[in-house]
Amino acid sequence: MKASDVKQLTDDQLKDELVKLKKEQFNLRFQKATGQIENTARVRQIRRDVARLKTAQTERSTAAAAK
Repeated sequence: MKASDVKQLTDDQLKDELVKLKKEQFNLRFQKATGQIENTARVRQIRRDVARLKTAQTERSTAAAAK
């Protein structure tokens, strides 16, 4: 997910996407623990996507508070 994609999402879509990524991250942790993980790079990718979404949420909340 790119930053430009994140900026186009609504607040509700951001929350939904964050929940989806957190669930996937949880599942990947279990796969790693059991040795079943196939794509180890996906862990890093999800972690960064979560950070992008949280950053966008923070930017929006501070912009709303500044008004």
